[in-house]
Amino acid sequence: MTVTESRPLNEVVFLTVAEVAAVMRVSKMTVYRLVHSGHLPAIRVGRSFRVPEQAVHEYLRESYVGVESA
Repeated sequence: MTVTESRPLNEVVFLTVAEVAAVMRVSKMTVYRLVHSGHLPAIRVGRSFRVPEQAVHEYLRESYVGVESA
């Protein structure tokens, strides 16, 4: 289920690339790479990108690597 399917667009919170980078604790360039590779959905507003906040949380949840105990 995509972000737009789960709630109306007027309720979606969009983050700037800088805000996404701060949440993920990575550089803005890393966020741009994720957007351009298609791993992180985004919309283009003028010359900048906006990423749905829920998409960031979903990406982090799916990318989580747990440590298994032996």
